[in-house]
Amino acid sequence: MSDAGMSPSRRTLLRGLAGAAGISVAGGLLSACSSSGSGSGTPSSGSSTGSSGTAGGTVSFGSNYSDPGVKAAFASLCTAATAATGSQIKINTVDHNTFQQDITAYLQGTPDDLFTWFAGYRMQYFAAQGLALPIDDVWAKIGGNFNAAAKTLSTGLDGHQYMVPIYNYPWVVFYNKSVFAAKGYTVPTTWDQLIALAKKMKSDGIIPFAFADKDGWPALGTFDILNMRINGYDYHIKLMKHEIPWTDPGVTQVFQHWAELMPYMQTGANGRIWQDAAKTLEAKQAGMLYQGTNQVAQQYVTDKANLADLDFFVYPEINPSYAQDYMDAPTDGFMISKKAKNVDAAKAILEYIGTGAAEADFLKTDQWDVGLAQGLSAPTYDAIQKKSVVEIGKCKAVAQFMDRDSDPAMATAMIAIIQKFIDDPSTGNIATLQKSAEAQAKTIYTS
Repeated sequence: MSDAGMSPSRRTLLRGLAGAAGISVAGGLLSACSSSGSGSGTPSSGSSTGSSGTAGGTVSFGSNYSDPGVKAAFASLCTAATAATGSQIKINTVDHNTFQQDITAYLQGTPDDLFTWFAGYRMQYFAAQGLALPIDDVWAKIGGNFNAAAKTLSTGLDGHQYMVPIYNYPWVVFYNKSVFAAKGYTVPTTWDQLIALAKKMKSDGIIPFAFADKDGWPALGTFDILNMRINGYDYHIKLMKHEIPWTDPGVTQVFQHWAELMPYMQTGANGRIWQDAAKTLEAKQAGMLYQGTNQVAQQYVTDKANLADLDFFVYPEINPSYAQDYMDAPTDGFMISKKAKNVDAAKAILEYIGTGAAEADFLKTDQWDVGLAQGLSAPTYDAIQKKSVVEIGKCKAVAQFMDRDSDPAMATAMIAIIQKFIDDPSTGNIATLQKSAEAQAKTIYTS
């Protein structure tokens, strides 16, 4: 989400999120349930009336937290919310990708009272479509728990609040400390150093970059970071809004750099899920993996010994004008559907979730994300989480990820385009794919 024209300024917004995480970074700036458990399949049980129910009773919660680790953390949060509010919560869990693909039809049909979702354009889009309920009254009660930065990320284009955020997380380059130590590898800070390291890893019989894109969205992150490293944050956000054409030479440079890196990325990516790429890194068959912390760290949490070996570095500099100033650091949270049946109870649950105590409880189980409540006491933060706060705090701006910063239809179009690029990163194909992206963008952003 671009914060152009918003108050506070971007710099204040970034500093604010660092403070919201409860970590002070000197000179630093920071810029995604009842005991009965959860179900599966398509979320349901909403009402078309949109009338307010009484506090208490049962509230349905549509969830995309389908991976085991975060699913357990979310269940724990809902159990605590039930104890705090007296409302029973029925969790309807759907596979993450399916939930995201079907969200429009879901919200237009019979949605749950509450649902998990993403900050940025994705939140604003459904708010503007009248598919989410404004929760200004909730923010009137929890506003003191967050600073202006977090509130801005929860605000629609109409100035009303629609989300209660709970965490964010950075996209970074992961590696195993023991491998780097044994091989004498040095963390790269520039593009030339990254390519040199990749060449050395390949000569050592190690896959330089574990890579997977069967689900479509993981490779969007690689495009994002290359674009921000080469062209800067403002260019990236303008491209996401189609204020810059996809045929622009800046986009060509992104694909050209990516093509240079492709010989060092794990082959067959379009047929591999990210979990298997992470396992390749954990097995020390690969030297690096560019992915979000709440995916990779979660994968490692299952083995404490391996988690201790895990470390990361921010993506190296390409253009000195932008250095390492930007990254993707998506924010996740919770919203009320416009068709919610038990509105009063849903709001009471969000009021609880919007407290430092609720976030601290969530983070007892979630060992990969960074909480956003001000003054959050998170003694359970491990080394990855602590470093995440510090590194996000150094950024001058953070993006929310391509499938959150752009029109959902454009993000879907780019998934197919990037998968075609992965299959054929030749110069001729790059030009063809850029033309295809621009043609689709013209249709999507003028319809």
